[in-house]
Amino acid sequence: MTIDKTIPQRAAKSGSNFDKNNGQGPGMNERIKQLRKVSVDTEPSLSIERALIETEFYKENYGKYSIPVLRAKTFYEICKHKTIYIGDGELIVGERGPSPKSVPTFPELTCHSVDDLNVLNTRELQRYTISQEDIDTYSKEVIPYWEGRTQRERIFNHVPEEWKAAYEAGLFTEFMEQRAPGHTTLDGKIYKKGLLEFKKDIQDHIDRLDYMNDDEATDKLEELQAMAISCDAAILLSERHADMAEELAAKENDESRKAELLNIAEVCRWVPANAPRTFWEAIQMYWWMHLGTITELNGWDAMNPGHFDQHLEPFYNRESAEGTLSRDEAKELLSCFWIKVNNQPAPPKVGITARESGTYNDFTNINIGGVRKDGSDGVSEVSYIMLDIIEDLHILQPGSSIHISSRTPERFLKAGCNVIRQGHGYPSVFNPDVYIMEMLGHGKSIEDAREGGCSGCIEVGAFGKEAYVLTGYLNVPKILEVTLNNGIDPVTGKKAGIETGDPRTFTSYNELYEAFLKQLNFVVDQKIRVSNYIDRMFAKYAPAPLLSVLTDDCIARGRDYYNAGPRYNTNYIQCTGLGTVTDSLSTLKKHVFEDKNFGIDTVLDAVAINFEGEEVLRQTILNNTPFFGNDDDYADDIALKVYNDLFAAIDGKPNTKGETFHLNMLSTTCHVYFGKVMGATPNGRLAGKSISDGTSPSHGCDTHGPSAVIRSLTKLDHTKSGGTLLNQRFLPSLLKRDEDIAKLSKLIRSYFSLGGHHIQFNIVDTATLLAAQKTPEDYKDLLVRMAGYSDYFNDMNADLQQEVIDRTENESF
Repeated sequence: MTIDKTIPQRAAKSGSNFDKNNGQGPGMNERIKQLRKVSVDTEPSLSIERALIETEFYKENYGKYSIPVLRAKTFYEICKHKTIYIGDGELIVGERGPSPKSVPTFPELTCHSVDDLNVLNTRELQRYTISQEDIDTYSKEVIPYWEGRTQRERIFNHVPEEWKAAYEAGLFTEFMEQRAPGHTTLDGKIYKKGLLEFKKDIQDHIDRLDYMNDDEATDKLEELQAMAISCDAAILLSERHADMAEELAAKENDESRKAELLNIAEVCRWVPANAPRTFWEAIQMYWWMHLGTITELNGWDAMNPGHFDQHLEPFYNRESAEGTLSRDEAKELLSCFWIKVNNQPAPPKVGITARESGTYNDFTNINIGGVRKDGSDGVSEVSYIMLDIIEDLHILQPGSSIHISSRTPERFLKAGCNVIRQGHGYPSVFNPDVYIMEMLGHGKSIEDAREGGCSGCIEVGAFGKEAYVLTGYLNVPKILEVTLNNGIDPVTGKKAGIETGDPRTFTSYNELYEAFLKQLNFVVDQKIRVSNYIDRMFAKYAPAPLLSVLTDDCIARGRDYYNAGPRYNTNYIQCTGLGTVTDSLSTLKKHVFEDKNFGIDTVLDAVAINFEGEEVLRQTILNNTPFFGNDDDYADDIALKVYNDLFAAIDGKPNTKGETFHLNMLSTTCHVYFGKVMGATPNGRLAGKSISDGTSPSHGCDTHGPSAVIRSLTKLDHTKSGGTLLNQRFLPSLLKRDEDIAKLSKLIRSYFSLGGHHIQFNIVDTATLLAAQKTPEDYKDLLVRMAGYSDYFNDMNADLQQEVIDRTENESF
């Protein structure tokens, strides 16, 4: 096997934060500098290799095997034939595509058209290069076979017309219409047993199948056999890399690099077949599982390692005590892993899904700190090493989060705040004391809840034991907009909801709110019915055998990850725009129904014409209305009512796996897309403008400082949700001194002591953002916090950039 060195390049990033180090942090050695440069400079490309292997195998074998075995054998075929890559200086090896930043397609889920491929190859932002030869091959070999066979077609060919109307109007989105459910995170079992031991467990359960009394025994056999094949596939992929490393070592003249290559070969011969023995093997073990699960099936988000610092700590402590691993060596290996994650852009999306989440970020999130299974503090020296790496590397992926419980040392929180003030948007901050209570409320055991945390953005689950499926976003302000138009979408003029009465005839705020609540319940139930149908399509046609091996209790139950195999099976609906809908309701309640400053006709007529010629009215609303996020009970009580009614509409609705749906307050970038499909709203927001994100206040409406914001937010019971997102933006000048870091840590502690779930920060001033728009070549390395992730400012479209600029710029704590 030869190494493919034809990696497409793009202009090197060199932003203002790193100018003095030529785009690189101060703590990197030469190896890491070079690996980082290759990763950052390489332009994402699209590889058709996986699609070709899969298509050929399906053509020859579809119908010969059960679907689970077919999927496992397909994965084995990919691991057997995919191009492999070991780059110069690498210590952690393995790529999803044939080279860094090369992304495969997944035609079994959604088969990109020729037009899609041409757009991806030529668009200015989030471009994926692909040759004309590959487009022609894809057109000839892949597209014809998958026509009518993809998951996306199965979904859209069977959903009701009323669902399509609501979906196209932007009342909600559907994650799984072109990608598998993601947000999957591992626990510590893979550091204690290798895949050969997992295979023994699988065989033991096969031997104990009861064909006399268990009517699912035959189906369980197929699932378990598929799991065993997937283990063989992952081991094969590692052995192929061991072979390559030995071949490269035989040709290597540099003795130091030759020794490294032989070490790589030894590591790859041992893991993932066996449990790791060393820090190096433990990192590579996780990477093989990460790579395997995102190769067998494209999840909405990539696999996550969970509490990686806690998993690696025993290896680090033992080798440090033995004198076989220094802190610098551990940091170098982890830095190699960080860069390896950065080499994996998200596979490209199409249609509405591309509009709702336009980013290269694949949402891998490293949970750092938190608590252990026994409830004690989880911070270790590995945690601090990870913070050093985040500060040094300044790269898009992986994402990172620090988890601050009441038991977390102040030293660790301040160390995290020191990284936050660098202005990269990493790490975000989570409160285990609250999210453990969230998970207990959803039926988890205390031990499983403590081992859990964040999987991608802000949603939480039980690591290694739960399929927590995010089904899509709910546009709550759009539901109000449709209510105010009696079931009609005013943007398209088409029916998108149900008739709840002409609001111009309403005589009280309660009458208006009851109509909104009726519309809300209708839309939620409509979404859940189709989400349940889609769940069954994935269980039937797109099982994930390797992921099932790694998740308790799929082996014991003989069931797939997507078919109620895991210990816990949760579905989430992510609600967006709490601030916007609250402020709109506050406007109508105060000015129309209570103070009678103007009639409802006046407001609705102004909204219909986007406030053209009605700027006095708009400014009256903007400057004389109680808005959410200012510790004003008038607005906050409305927010609390909406939040509780969202909970009531969603929580406890049955899914297809014997469990239920839950509420989540997450937006990613969907609040920008949702704003684009809406007209103006009664709170003075203009047509097409972004709605509020997560549970954050509307842009520019939190005028009383961050302390007021957190008091407003904590009037909500965060334990009812599976996650709440709060964005805050501060001037860099606020965090220059050590005492400023202490103030930030106190703000976080205060929010969490009041019951806050999550908070994240942009440390950047408006002048810098405007300058980056004007001369982007001078700010190529500027990372900003978008939603549950960070992104390069220059990789974001104008709408996303403006959304960050519009956020309130806090000048004091």
